[in-house]
Parts: sequence; structure tokens; C-alpha cells
Amino acid sequence: MRKSQQSKPEKLVRCAIYTRKSTEEGLEQDYSSLDAQRDAAEAYVASQKHEGWEVVAQSYNDGGFTGSNMERPALRELLADIEADNIDCVIVYKVDRLSRSLLDFTRIIETFDSHSVSFVSVTQQFNTSTSMGRLVLNVLLSFAQFEREMISERIRDKVAASRRRGKWSGGMPLLGYTVENTKLVVDEVEADRVRQIYALYVEHRSLLPVVKELKQRGWTSKQWVTKKGDQRGGRAFTRNSLYKMLTNVTYIGKTRYKDETHEGEHDGIVPLDLFRRVQNQLKANGQSGGTGVRNKHNALLKGLIWCQSCGRPMTHSYSCKGSKRYRYYVCGTAMQKGWAECPAPSVPAGEIERFVVQQIQSIGTDEELLDQTIGQIESRSKQQQEALESERKGLERQLRNDHEKLRAIAANATNNRRVAGLPELQSRIDVASDRLNAIESERQSLQNQSIDNADVRQLLAGFEELWDTIQPREQVRLTSLLVDRVDFDGVAGNVAITFHDTGMQSLTAGTVEALA
Repeated sequence: MRKSQQSKPEKLVRCAIYTRKSTEEGLEQDYSSLDAQRDAAEAYVASQKHEGWEVVAQSYNDGGFTGSNMERPALRELLADIEADNIDCVIVYKVDRLSRSLLDFTRIIETFDSHSVSFVSVTQQFNTSTSMGRLVLNVLLSFAQFEREMISERIRDKVAASRRRGKWSGGMPLLGYTVENTKLVVDEVEADRVRQIYALYVEHRSLLPVVKELKQRGWTSKQWVTKKGDQRGGRAFTRNSLYKMLTNVTYIGKTRYKDETHEGEHDGIVPLDLFRRVQNQLKANGQSGGTGVRNKHNALLKGLIWCQSCGRPMTHSYSCKGSKRYRYYVCGTAMQKGWAECPAPSVPAGEIERFVVQQIQSIGTDEELLDQTIGQIESRSKQQQEALESERKGLERQLRNDHEKLRAIAANATNNRRVAGLPELQSRIDVASDRLNAIESERQSLQNQSIDNADVRQLLAGFEELWDTIQPREQVRLTSLLVDRVDFDGVAGNVAITFHDTGMQSLTAGTVEALA
């Protein structure tokens, strides 16, 4: 009797096994989820050995990568080998291991089809080479995408609930804070720096001069090291990053979710009145285009006058009757919401401008008013000195901590252990040392620029004569140099003037001649 011989497969089927796990948890174990997926796939290939199936030597494992996109190194390598015609069949444990996105999966299957590569899911037992397999595959993948979208919705709902309760929802902390036990904790050194940045904007009333000042000081955005040891942040401020910082309600102890604002669990580090003053100035600049906008009508108080009732800046405006023009300063609230919303929506420009000039002129002849003005200027100078002293102490604390870290790095180096972050730490120390030197120069400069009472008296005594000799454009510049802010209380009929200490110092140093 003749023995039947076992038929050999006509063609070798080269099978690639693809495995994936969304998180890195458990991957360090001797037998991980990726190993389990591969064993199941190899067992399936072994069952098809009579068809000529054989596992290729190359492994395609994506550990710690989401299936919601195609940015995965092993998947890219798999597709490259398919395009190189090195693979005939792709095997996965479950469909969602390859992709959780229906759109991405369709693109992958198109690549498979164009190179005559079949696709097999071990646990769902179908093959894309059959029409039934394709139908079942699309149905299963639709459910996988639905599950992913449900998970995303639950995460968004959790973040929203967390924000509404004032909790920190994760991510990189802001300058001025660090994270301890998933909560924001104030970093006193950085917090003082944040307050100074807000004060700088109030002083300059424009973003770009503050950006320039921060660059000179060597101040950067928040530096942060992730749990993986990656260095984040530490970048120079730009106009956009400074604007985001100045408008962030986190700094007044609040949290924001979309258009909602809620009380936060963390402590605020910027005084509320300072924060509001910055927001008002930002809004005023947004409407006018900033302080560099051309002042074609030579409005003396443009960018300086504020409505005390609303806390909003007042905008220069005018109306014409025949050939005559009437100028006004109009409250921002009245312009945006209607005149009925402000108790004193406007004031004649010429009237209040003359009043401000008269007040400046009267300082030199009124001893009590002169003493108050000089006292105000000296108070602001003292505040600047205190701010520099606070910054100096903070930087010295930072340097002590950084030098301790350097000593720890040196100790680890003796044990031949590699320590990450050394260049960043050294750079941080260099920047802090340079800033300390700059602070000392600024403090010395403030002391040298102390105002002499006799100089101020002499300046203001001749102010009226000086005013009448210069052009309107130069009068605007002189007023801007002298006056920091004018608060108009239309209800009580009062006007409060705040002077620039630096303006007085510049004038007493003899820069009036340069203006004229």
C-alpha cells in the first residue's frame, strides 16, 4: 500500500507581530503585557504552519504609546518594512492594539492592501483577506473608537470638575509656584519675581519695554524637570508669553476653566489691586494699539488719565460743529457699554489739561504741596530700593540652594554616578550671579539719583516759563515724563495726580534742554 505524503505549502507567508501598550507601567517586569501579546500571536502562527506561516525575526513593540495616533516608532518601522515588501501578514492580539482611530486604521489598511498584506487579530479571529473579515473589523474598530471617545469625555469632565473646585489639574507649574502632592505651592523667590514683573508693566505701560528689561535681568519662564528627568521651560520672555503671564488668574488665587473663573486651593501671589491695574492697562493698550500710537491731536493726558469711578482708562475723543472741534476724554466703560453705565462718562479735554498743568506749576509755590510731592517721589524710590533688596535676598537663597546641589553632584560624581541637569544648573548660577551684580549697580544708581529739594524747587518755579516756550508735541512728552497717572473723579469733581519719580530725577539732571 502506498503511503500518502504531506503536502508542502506553495508559498512562505512572512508574519510580523505588532504589540502595543498605552502606558509604561509594568513594562520593566520580566513578563509584561507585550510579551503576553507576542506569545498569543506566535501560537496563532504556529497553528498555521501548514499554510507556510512563519514569524519574522524583527520585533515591533510600542510600549508606552497611545493608539489614538500614528506617532509610534515601531508602527513606523512596520509600515516601512511593508513598503519594502518584507512582510506578507501583520498579526496583533486585538484590533485596538494597531489603532484606536477609525481614520488612522483605514489609512493603515490601505497601505496593507496596496502591498497585498493581510491582517489578523488573534482573539477576534478574522482575516482581512475576506469580505466578512473586513466587515467585522470595521464594526469592532468603531466600538474601539467609541470607547476611546468615552474615555476622553470622562477625562474632560474630571478636569472640569477639578477646576471648578479650585484644584490644580496638572501640567507644568507656573513661574512663582512649585508642585507638591499634586497641589500648587508658592515659591517665595519666584513669587517676588512675578510681582516685580507686574510692577514693571505698570511702570512701562507696554509689553515690549518689559520684555527688554527682563532680558537684561536674565529672567526666564519657569524651569521645570519632569519625572522622566526632561528639562522644560527656562525660555526668554516674548511679548506673547509675557501677555499670558500678566492675564493669568492663577496669580490671584483663582482657577479658570474655559470662560469660568473659580476660587483656587492655592495662595495668590499678586495683590488684587495690582492685577486689576495691569488688566486695565492691557485693555487700554488693546483698544489704542499701545503707548506707541501716534498722538495726532497732541492730547496731553493720552494714556495717563483714568476714570476713578469705573477704574477704566479714559480715551481721547472729539466732535466737530462746523469748523470748530471739541475734544473730550471719555471713560472706557461708557464707550463700551453706554454712557448711562458711568456716573461721569466724559470730561472736556482742554479743561482738565489746563488744570493738570496748573497743578504742576503750583507745586513750586506751595510749600506743603511741594513737600507732599517730594515725599511721594521719595516713597516710590524707597519702594524700588525695597524691591531690589527683596530680589537680592531671593537670589542669594537660590544661589545657596544651587551650590548645595552642585556639591551633591560632585559627591555623586565620585561614586561614578551620572547626574542629569548639570549644565542647566551651572547656567542658572551664572545668570543669578550676573543679576546680583546688576542689582548692586541699580541700587547705587538709585542712591546717586536721590532728588535734591532745592533742585525740585528751582525746576518747578520756572515750569510756567518753560511750558510756554516749547511746542505742543514737546508739552505732551514733558507731561508724560513728569506724570505717571491722573485719576478723574467726576462724581466728586476731584483730580488726583501721581508723579514719576524717575521723571523728576531726569528733569533735575538737566534733560529739559534736550526736550526743547
